[in-house]
Amino acid sequence: MLKGGEWLVYVGHIREVTPEWVARATGGRLYPGGKPVRDLHWDSRETTPGSLFVALPGKRVHGRAYADEARAKGAHLVLSDQPGPATVEVRDTYRALLALGERLRDLFPGTVVAVGGSSGKTTTKEAIAQALGFPAPQGNQNTAPPLARFFLGLDPKAPGCVVELGVDRVGEMAELMGLAKPHLAVLTALGEEHLEAFGNLQGVVEEEAGLLSAPQALVSLQAAEVLERFGLGRDLPTYGFGEATFRGEDLRLLLHESRFRYGALEVHIPYPGMGPALAALAALGVAEMLGLDPKEVAERLAHLVLPPGRMERREKGGVAFLNDAYNANPLSVKAGLAWLAQQPGRKWVVLGEMRELGEEALRLHLEVAKEAARLGLKPLYLGPYAKAQASLGGEAVESLQEAIGWLKERVQPGDLVYLKASRSVGLERILELWDA
Repeated sequence: MLKGGEWLVYVGHIREVTPEWVARATGGRLYPGGKPVRDLHWDSRETTPGSLFVALPGKRVHGRAYADEARAKGAHLVLSDQPGPATVEVRDTYRALLALGERLRDLFPGTVVAVGGSSGKTTTKEAIAQALGFPAPQGNQNTAPPLARFFLGLDPKAPGCVVELGVDRVGEMAELMGLAKPHLAVLTALGEEHLEAFGNLQGVVEEEAGLLSAPQALVSLQAAEVLERFGLGRDLPTYGFGEATFRGEDLRLLLHESRFRYGALEVHIPYPGMGPALAALAALGVAEMLGLDPKEVAERLAHLVLPPGRMERREKGGVAFLNDAYNANPLSVKAGLAWLAQQPGRKWVVLGEMRELGEEALRLHLEVAKEAARLGLKPLYLGPYAKAQASLGGEAVESLQEAIGWLKERVQPGDLVYLKASRSVGLERILELWDA
């Protein structure tokens, strides 16, 4: 296919773009030696033969230092701010990557749905993608590099796709919206996150609200209330368990699953918790906005498969563990505690640190501890704020090994243990070390 004066080649649904096309897309200067590329990497350790290596600036070392390593691993082309063989030279590699991703997105004729928010993005993205049969990036690949890679490999015959947009600095949502150009955007929830960059909740809301520049938007009832509080409310369709445009009723948050009614449909999700239930409801709302059959969507939601660490149930010696420790902020922790408080039987909760909360960290950790106490829970706390939190009810330990020992002295077969913390804490290692 001829595009922009340069060739793009399709082998099956695998796209190859020529060095000339990459240079044109990025406004760069092409040096000889390059070959067509069919994949994109920004980590030289993951570079594969036939790929484009994008030399991005890192926290300690610029990616340009690894260009030769990438070529040695079979990269056909390098995007860098320095000249070299088989290289497209640009002034700013990150800006060039955004331009490249935008051009690759322009090659996709189908419907693009984007999901953003302070929590629940990946779960909602997976629910929409699986329920509608749309491709989506794996896991929480929600920044510019993996999105550009996704659009490079996206089958142009797919009816649509779902992408997740994650932000941790001011201005990033505008960049990602410019790259993804979604037809429909879904805003999951709004709460304190990445406060080192955004300062406070208002900063978070103003950044995440950039998602609503899409031609169509769907927002949760919670997000709509927060937008209204900060003067950003609009007359947008909503989803939720309440007075919403797309409303779920008779919600049952059970130990192994969640169920609710959607109109005449009985919807079943094979995961516990409010997060998966709201994600399923978002998928039904998106389907209706796109003119798709909600009955088929409900049938597919019954077979939903989420990535690890999101209300993931594991059993160890008769003890049921709910691993919800892929990520955490005050909003998602409170939702998890509310679900746990409703469950029957003996239950335990281990709460690790919620990171990237800046100067508000202590206040927000104590706020979570107060909510746990209000719900009658006595968590085991881990991290720099653990002792302060435990003073409001519960206990504190200093290490994962201590946490395991504390649990082993108390937990019995038939008990439920809920794990929640930011991903970098590694709280899921409790499961890995439990039998050691």
